[in-house]
Amino acid sequence: MANTPNDRLRRLFAESGWTLSQWARAVNLVGSEHGTPLRYNASAAHHWLGGTSPRERVRRFIVEALSRRLERPVTHAEAGFCGLPNQSTRQPDTVEGLIELGRGDMDPSRRGMLGAGLFSVALTIPGWPDVVSRAEAVQTGRTRRIGMNDVDMVIAMTERVSDLDDEFGGRYARPMAAAFLVNTVAPALRAEGSTAVKNAMRSAASDLCYLTGYMAVDEGFHGLAQGYYLKALELAGAAHDHLTYCTTLRGMSVQAVDLGHGQTAMRLADSAAAAAPEAGPRMRAFLAGQQAHAAARIGDRHTALSYLREAEVAMDKAESRATTFASYNPSSLTYHVGQVRYELGDVKGSISALAESDKLRHHTFRRNRVRYLSMMAERQLELGHLEAACDTWGQVVDIYPHVESGQCDQRIATLLNRVRPFTKNRTARGLYERATLVAPSALTA
Repeated sequence: MANTPNDRLRRLFAESGWTLSQWARAVNLVGSEHGTPLRYNASAAHHWLGGTSPRERVRRFIVEALSRRLERPVTHAEAGFCGLPNQSTRQPDTVEGLIELGRGDMDPSRRGMLGAGLFSVALTIPGWPDVVSRAEAVQTGRTRRIGMNDVDMVIAMTERVSDLDDEFGGRYARPMAAAFLVNTVAPALRAEGSTAVKNAMRSAASDLCYLTGYMAVDEGFHGLAQGYYLKALELAGAAHDHLTYCTTLRGMSVQAVDLGHGQTAMRLADSAAAAAPEAGPRMRAFLAGQQAHAAARIGDRHTALSYLREAEVAMDKAESRATTFASYNPSSLTYHVGQVRYELGDVKGSISALAESDKLRHHTFRRNRVRYLSMMAERQLELGHLEAACDTWGQVVDIYPHVESGQCDQRIATLLNRVRPFTKNRTARGLYERATLVAPSALTA
């Protein structure tokens, strides 16, 4: 029996303006990001429109590709893909969802599956009124009673994990944070306590979820990171904690812009700023700096420079004391200056800004030093300054053995690929040999 044409998918395809071949290539690209190589062509795309139902996993890739193209969330139902077995009509409550997320993350046997999770621009981001209204979903149990000492313990643990992440990267610290969320924080969220204590615990848990998501980004587990970020938003709303809610949205924007999704990054950065109307100067700089980067990524020069000036003015007004792992400081602002300049075509200016940012950055932040010095070296090579690039990369090679980070692994892989063609040069050859000695075997095979 002939298939019934998928009229919903046809409408989306027409809206995209793609040819069948372009559409197939976009789906293949999403599959590659997901660790699933695909070789679809125009013929396959034609069959989808004709009603042939692709595999469940491929349906996810098709929806994501269309969402990116149309710059808005596209659902499976909108694309004519109904009855997916993984679409439950029941939404778990906040704590139950957190337990499910954390248990998978702390299980080494499941980590590869979690890492394959797909970053989605179509992710539905709850607004502030939505997360506040979900406060009742943070269930109260009868197991025990918590006090501010329990909240202080969660805060202290979050700060300790953050310190470990800054210095060594998130690969080892994140599973520890996940186990703490499941075994300690989740039961505390369901315990009895005064309203003030319960809200403080929700706020502390939100901070830890945000940090755990940030560490998942570091390892390249972008779908997993989005899961943690959503839990952070829910808990922040339940606690009436605007600060962590805005910080999390801003972190989601950073994730999106680093993955090349400029429009999504701009939407998230603007949402973060809109939810913080009474932000102090440091928070305003923190938010405006990200808005500047996102605007520069989509080529909006005027808006990017305007937000950058706003961030600089706000930083001048900010108190000198940085208070949390999310604190924005002069090094952070100068990094954003470098990113905006680069996106707007000023490669030389971006290098100068990254060099200044490194001078201002505390040198115990090893993971970020590897990342940002690597960016600087790549841009120096882009200008043809081989010797300067090798000198900067030499610092990266010195720091890298002390860090366990997926992002840093990627930077070392880029170093090897970029320097390999220049190994007839003595300086480049020496750097390449040093980098080969510290790189994981998978990068040198």
